[in-house]
Amino acid sequence: MSGRIPFSLSRVAAVFVKELVQMRRDRLTFAILFAMPLVQLLLFGYAINTDPRHMPTVVEAREDGPMTRALLASMHASTYFEIVKVTTRAGEGEEMLRAGETNFVVTVPEGFERRFVRGERPQLLIAADATDPIAAGGAIGALPQIAATAFAPFLEGTLSGLAAGPPPYEIVAQRLYNPAGETAFNIVPGLLGVILTMTMVMITSIALTREMERGTMETMLATPLKPTEVMLGKTTPYIFIGAGQTALVLGMGAWLFGIPFTGSLAAMLTGTGVFVLACLMLGYLISTVAKTQMQAMQMTFFVFLPSILLSGFMFPFAAMPRWAQGIGEALPITHFLRIVRETMLKGAGFEAIAGDLWPLGIILAVLTGLALLRFRRTLD
Repeated sequence: MSGRIPFSLSRVAAVFVKELVQMRRDRLTFAILFAMPLVQLLLFGYAINTDPRHMPTVVEAREDGPMTRALLASMHASTYFEIVKVTTRAGEGEEMLRAGETNFVVTVPEGFERRFVRGERPQLLIAADATDPIAAGGAIGALPQIAATAFAPFLEGTLSGLAAGPPPYEIVAQRLYNPAGETAFNIVPGLLGVILTMTMVMITSIALTREMERGTMETMLATPLKPTEVMLGKTTPYIFIGAGQTALVLGMGAWLFGIPFTGSLAAMLTGTGVFVLACLMLGYLISTVAKTQMQAMQMTFFVFLPSILLSGFMFPFAAMPRWAQGIGEALPITHFLRIVRETMLKGAGFEAIAGDLWPLGIILAVLTGLALLRFRRTLD
């Protein structure tokens, strides 16, 4: 007798049923397994656009003639530009460009139409926020055809002779904040937000669930510690880790890639501090929901995916549909990416980043309140 136990389908069936029961009990993991591919399908199918359209544009029109109106109509019909404001004040478009309120400024200079009909080839100016070279390149490349379509009706009759040679105007493109179109100028500052999101949320989410799995949470709950005290004690050490990561990324970015820092360091550090706290509170909130470290990691990646795709890190934020932008505005990393890019590349200070700093503060307050509320329930 060999002593070998024969293969048994009944034992396989028993293990199979046991796994089904375990999956039914671990409903959170089961839900994430199906929710993750569904979220990826929706985001990549509907929200991501590698050919940016409807980019916010300011037009500085120094004169209001038929050619200017034709150009505005042609830009609107092209779908590349979404005109958010038409102004006559010089410099207003550049201010909005620096504050991140627009991606392009198209300037029709004074006397453009008069010089056009005289054949003097007046300049049509377009200034682009080139911190994201992909977002800037498509629209700049489309403007010559848009202008040609707009001005074609005027090159008839007495002006038909101007149509034979080069265009009776000149388009001058100026790529601001990243003249060379270096991709690293956009990616490296954004990586700071991605790294902080991934590490701060994951580390904090695992911290509390680890206590639960090891059984040390009961000992902690038996002490006079209050929820706020536990939260501060658990998250404060990671603030210093976040500070070290920030210094590392900024230092290596300047050394290896030549990323400049042209703005207010105080504004940058303030935004970074609020963002790090928001990430820690998000991780702490996840830890109050997850029962195991595995669940905490799964929930972290579930949050991390839209943070990467909908924040403007990989794809132009302005090119996303409205519903995707709405989700992105609720993510801390979206506001932080604007803050870090504006302070590093655009020379921004507190005034320019205020529009993203206060939403980041609101997100921090909401996450803190929810985390404390969930932890009180855990105490019960």
